[in-house]
Amino acid sequence: MSGLPIDLALAYESMPALLRGLMTTVLITLVPLVFGLALAFPLCFARMSERVWLARSAETFVVFFRGTPVLILLYLVYYGFGQIQALREGPLWLLFGSAFGCAIVAFSLNHAAYMVEVLRGSLLAGLVEASEALGISRRKIFLWVRMPLAIRYGLKAYQNEVVSFCKGTAIVSVVTITDLTAVANGIFEQTYDPFTPILCAAALYWAFVNAIRVGFRFWGAYLNRHNDAGVAEASSALPVSALALTVGGGATVGGLGESGKEAA
Repeated sequence: MSGLPIDLALAYESMPALLRGLMTTVLITLVPLVFGLALAFPLCFARMSERVWLARSAETFVVFFRGTPVLILLYLVYYGFGQIQALREGPLWLLFGSAFGCAIVAFSLNHAAYMVEVLRGSLLAGLVEASEALGISRRKIFLWVRMPLAIRYGLKAYQNEVVSFCKGTAIVSVVTITDLTAVANGIFEQTYDPFTPILCAAALYWAFVNAIRVGFRFWGAYLNRHNDAGVAEASSALPVSALALTVGGGATVGGLGESGKEAA
């Protein structure tokens, strides 16, 4: 008996199925992220609206879908909507008639509710007044002032939400979707080996999550590239003696002092 808690032969044989499950996990993550983010923008503007009824409606949406566990929401959409006869006989049944469509709807609503608050905290109000004072139109203010800054300021919070969302998709197997977790559970039920499939699935989740983190790191570096350029320009503008003083330490200070005496 091997001393390792993992069967390497079983891990090798199971990898193709696990990778197919990972592809499903990636798909069930990316599609709701796109739809949820698209839904979050109008809801965010409604949440910030001066019209009370519009702001209250958006607030109710956010409170409900943020406070509802994703598993309960998934059950509600998958099992509950199927009991509505008008929905079963309408065109929307093409979406709600499949487990994948129900998962997309449930995850998109949940993600949109969280992103509304992320966007609302990133859209700075003070810049609007300053831009309007310069005579810039509201459309240009939104496209060229508020949105770029909102992306920069909200990027870290968005990264945390995406990572948590990715790991939260592991529950979709309860509505018959064969994702990475479902494949690992299936291998476990067939082989009675709890370590090999679960550890392999954990490794693939780890790789997926860290790929997301690396992607956000490069995105953040791209958005803040002007900061590095500004630092480089400021450094090049400093006198050589000031740079030496900053880098060289005490010995350089002494040298400067001696040169100062000589100059005196």
